[in-house]
Amino acid sequence: MTSTQGASVMEPEQTERTTPGAHSAIRVEGVSHAFGDLEVLTDVRLDVGRNEVVGLVGPSGCGKSTLLELVSGLAEPRSGSIEVEGSPAPGDRLSSCAYMPQRDLLFPWLSAIDNAALAPRNRGGSPRASREEALPLFARFGLGDFADAKPGELSGGMRQRVAFLRTLLAGKPVLLLDEPFAALDAITRGEMQEWLAEALLVEARTVLLVTHDVEEALYLCDRVAVLSASPARVVVELRPEAPRSPDRAGTITAPGFAAQREEALRALREHSR
Repeated sequence: MTSTQGASVMEPEQTERTTPGAHSAIRVEGVSHAFGDLEVLTDVRLDVGRNEVVGLVGPSGCGKSTLLELVSGLAEPRSGSIEVEGSPAPGDRLSSCAYMPQRDLLFPWLSAIDNAALAPRNRGGSPRASREEALPLFARFGLGDFADAKPGELSGGMRQRVAFLRTLLAGKPVLLLDEPFAALDAITRGEMQEWLAEALLVEARTVLLVTHDVEEALYLCDRVAVLSASPARVVVELRPEAPRSPDRAGTITAPGFAAQREEALRALREHSR
């Protein structure tokens, strides 16, 4: 495994920008937003390349989830511009993004596979065709024996896997993940991080991941943007040199990883007020 030693830390204004067009899946330029008189985001700038996984970390309430909503087209920023897959139109952004919230939101009366198959059914697939589309992913990601189980019969980690597979099956090029493992215990959360790292190697997508966990962000992401307290802006970007790997223990115990984690925590402390 490649060591994380020497991983680069960049102030946002020094970050190499992705040229708009062919290489940018998400482009956020000078975005500011407010709720009434409460300003939550200010001059946020962020480029996410196709199939790049970018994490957003920052103090609680700084506007990370709001930024996901703006990217998805569910809301429009007060100023600045957002493009997803080259389009600034809210409807186009929404059609390009699949959103996974903290809670799994599985329907308790449906089986696991029918919950996951809701995504292709929403695209117009028949119940049978949608199940057939979902089933190979269940087998590939270790859920093949639980396809017919109800959510109440699944562990928390299994439920989150089903929710993630439903997000994948939406067929969108961009995944917006909002604290997907926040409700899990520490052991299950670590296992799910390993699972997601492997899943993204198998099913590459552009991902914007919101998390309060610096270690999770550094382990799962190609790049991590650290946001300040509200009104939030990007204050530091980190580029882990180690590739995503199911070997979580080997990654997070590397000396370079520890140094980078401390850099991120230092930035959070300095910009938390």
